[in-house]
Amino acid sequence: MNSLKPLLVITGPTATGKSEVAVRVAQAVGGEVVSADSMMVYRHMDIGTAKPTREEMRGIPHHLISIIEPDQDYSVAVFQKQAREVIADIHSRGKLPILAGGTGLYIRAVIDRYDFTGACRDESLRAGLLKEAERCGFESLHRRLAGVDRESAARLHPRDVRRVIRALEVYYLTGKPLSSYQKAKEFAEPLYNLLIFGLTMERELLYRRIEQRVDAMIEAGLVEEVEGLLNAGYSTGLTSMQGLGYKEMALYLTGEVSLPRAIELLKRNTRRFAKRQLTWFRRDERIRWLETGSQKKLQAAVQEIVCKAAGVF
Repeated sequence: MNSLKPLLVITGPTATGKSEVAVRVAQAVGGEVVSADSMMVYRHMDIGTAKPTREEMRGIPHHLISIIEPDQDYSVAVFQKQAREVIADIHSRGKLPILAGGTGLYIRAVIDRYDFTGACRDESLRAGLLKEAERCGFESLHRRLAGVDRESAARLHPRDVRRVIRALEVYYLTGKPLSSYQKAKEFAEPLYNLLIFGLTMERELLYRRIEQRVDAMIEAGLVEEVEGLLNAGYSTGLTSMQGLGYKEMALYLTGEVSLPRAIELLKRNTRRFAKRQLTWFRRDERIRWLETGSQKKLQAAVQEIVCKAAGVF
């Protein structure tokens, strides 16, 4: 009998049905959903982050969604602390926590022994790196990171300046790449009795789903959502505003590209993001992969997760 508390994880690339599967599983097993999505934490950013609506939640409690303003600082270390606290609270009420989302580092930070308490900081170094980014461009800083920490560079978008700077800061202060610092914490003695599922589908079908989702976001008012954020004073340089959908629509709204071009960029960038997600998740041999390319397959995936959870938990 495993003495560790149970934790069910549902992950995978964007547009594979994670939110829908998590809700259906939670309904069947008496669970609550803990979001593991680095964009859903922001308030006022609903369409571009594909937040589940109240109707889509179907009465299932969802945690760590819409908890901070778009201009507030947030980090994986803060998420780790909050998520573990929420999971402990769900356990205390006799419910099954379901950690669901596509931000791989957030998931790893919760389920593995990542220790952020000793992470060092140097504000003058950060300021210098930021000036370099402003002077030479985001890509220059990203190339520098690729030279010392290829894995972190592959995971981070060149315009995610805050995280690129953080990865360089760790390297320059410790002499070790951030990716190796994180790897050392992976796959150690487990914190939970884990069951991890990854949702996937054939690549071309996934790409079509992504394009359909983008079209649906535009129809639902993504441009207006981003316009409202800009009018409220939220800068395009914020980490939140660098998220998929927000940076592309901001380019349109500031007159840098046409709307058709912005939509094309969003589709392309989301496809690339899904590919990076798959690369990240495929490294974790604990994940059991399930197909969700149709409603029939999605329901079969739900049934398998519920069945496996009943057998383990």
